[in-house]
Amino acid sequence: MIVVTGATGNIGRPLTRALTEAGRQVTTVSRHTAKVPDGVRHVVADLADPAGLKPVLADAEALFLLLSGDLHALGADPADIIGEAAGNGVRRVVLLSTLGVATRPFGRTRIAMRALEDTLRGSGLEWAVLRPGGFASNALWWADSVRTRRTVAAPFGDVGVPIVDPADIAEVAAACLVDDRHIGGTYELTGPEVITPRRQTEAVATALGSPVEFHELTREEARAAMTRSMPAELADDTLDILGSPNPAELRVSPDVRRVLGRAPRPFADWAARNVAAFR
Repeated sequence: MIVVTGATGNIGRPLTRALTEAGRQVTTVSRHTAKVPDGVRHVVADLADPAGLKPVLADAEALFLLLSGDLHALGADPADIIGEAAGNGVRRVVLLSTLGVATRPFGRTRIAMRALEDTLRGSGLEWAVLRPGGFASNALWWADSVRTRRTVAAPFGDVGVPIVDPADIAEVAAACLVDDRHIGGTYELTGPEVITPRRQTEAVATALGSPVEFHELTREEARAAMTRSMPAELADDTLDILGSPNPAELRVSPDVRRVLGRAPRPFADWAARNVAAFR
């Protein structure tokens, strides 16, 4: 049995589907009740209380560990989750980390994630680490303005990074959970090309079949909007990357192809699959 945390998110849902389609038994974990595919067990649990995961991990062979964005702020020690996994007989952990661990290693949250990676590597468990860059699904931030005003408002309209489709992350995670060839792998996950917010807007418009206007925000305007839903430090870090990506953040990684044997999906593919959110 494989335990998938973050079951309600953009990675957890397709990962659960991929594992069940491959014939694996899956238990999904999230903070709130969630609808899951037939045959999948769902458990409500809080990752900030690792001891509460014991009943979930008792029969598990593998764990996909996705930490919520506010876990560190709660004062919890995520390393305890790895300890619980090892103590309950879990054999393999696949950790969702972040590309920033390699490209901007000195921020507070990235230092903590690097420490968690190191804990996993030293745990005696089989492991794999996934380091995605920006997610294509971040474009869902624009869904309301596209639906109501056919407008995207974002900063740095002509500065791009190679954002990755969460479905690709999920498929790589599934491979790492079930295929021994990926034990000990650290994979940097990006999309197939650098794409700007302006070009993302064009892709959404194409998927909709109707024009969408792009409005460029100042950094200050973007920060004010972002800090309504995330810590100021995280907003500043994100804007630093979006506004001035370094060479490592502009690099298109070969790792999706390396694991899946195909190119990563372009943003236009994500937009077409998720067009209902923008209608």
